[in-house]
Amino acid sequence: MSILKRCLPVLVLAGLAVSVGLPRPRAAQARAKGRLLYLTLSAGFKHDTVAPSRGIVTEIGKASGAFDVTVADDVSPFTDANLKNYDAVMFYTTGELPMSAPQKEALLDFVRSGHGFVGVHSATDTFYMWPEYLEMIGGYFNDHPWHQNVTVDVVDPGNPIVSALAPSFQINDEIYQMSDFQYRDSHVLLRLDPNSVDLNKAGVHRRFYGWPLAWTRNYGEGRVFYTALGHELAVWKDPRYQQMLLNGIKWAMGR
Repeated sequence: MSILKRCLPVLVLAGLAVSVGLPRPRAAQARAKGRLLYLTLSAGFKHDTVAPSRGIVTEIGKASGAFDVTVADDVSPFTDANLKNYDAVMFYTTGELPMSAPQKEALLDFVRSGHGFVGVHSATDTFYMWPEYLEMIGGYFNDHPWHQNVTVDVVDPGNPIVSALAPSFQINDEIYQMSDFQYRDSHVLLRLDPNSVDLNKAGVHRRFYGWPLAWTRNYGEGRVFYTALGHELAVWKDPRYQQMLLNGIKWAMGR
């Protein structure tokens, strides 16, 4: 009997094993998960929720099995070589972060080349002196006249990032206003219902685009998701908020 004939049953069985989906090697399983670099550096106001958010984001990734998290509290990971290890970067930041010009360019190249960027709450209170950052994230924080229970409208109830929240929901949080909002190429997902707040309060800025609270946008070949919500710890612990973050991170990763 030839070697081919003797080996044929083994080859057939091996093929059947693959076709019925035996567990993949551990390394292959690990590669199937996304990798998130989460920067929690405050060069301006430091939110009390920054510290607990690290564990919450890590647990969201672990519980879902969708991604692993590397938390950074300085800008040293922002190099071309290191960013190749990640699928998305997430900012919970404030102020003019101490990034060098090469580090800034590394971040922009990372997103433009097809990776993801996720910003939460004060990520829009960051890098006011860097126009390319505005182009990427889509808007700048411009005061927060309301810190109360509000109604948030789901602008696009068919979008999987926020579909579970449709058509609207109540939440108690610090509500941001946006200036320089890049409305032409941003896809708004959530917007404040102005009927739920006092529009005559000091510091209110009425703009034709209203008060967007979450949006997506493209930056080069990359995907950007931002939500202005997330000041209160109760919001970070809210399953609705956690699900939106999970959906937004996965979308930014192209998953």
